[in-house]
Amino acid sequence: MDARIMSVTEQARGWRGLLARLAKRRYGAVPGLMRLLLADLAVMTPTLWLYRHLHERTSSPLTPLQREMLAAVVNGLVGGAP
Repeated sequence: MDARIMSVTEQARGWRGLLARLAKRRYGAVPGLMRLLLADLAVMTPTLWLYRHLHERTSSPLTPLQREMLAAVVNGLVGGAP
């Protein structure tokens, strides 16, 4: 059974494909979350803003330990491996 979740790959055309290719260049692959977020710019923009605000070392209100704890909790909530 195929998943019915819209996602974008680096082979996509237009600005979504361009952003996917830029992500691949930066990370070596297009992260799964980025593939989903590229499908809807209205969701992607505030999500990435929040991610950057919380996780960039220079501007984050969180300590490195708090960032790791947040990542562990989110990973557990989405069913990730321990």
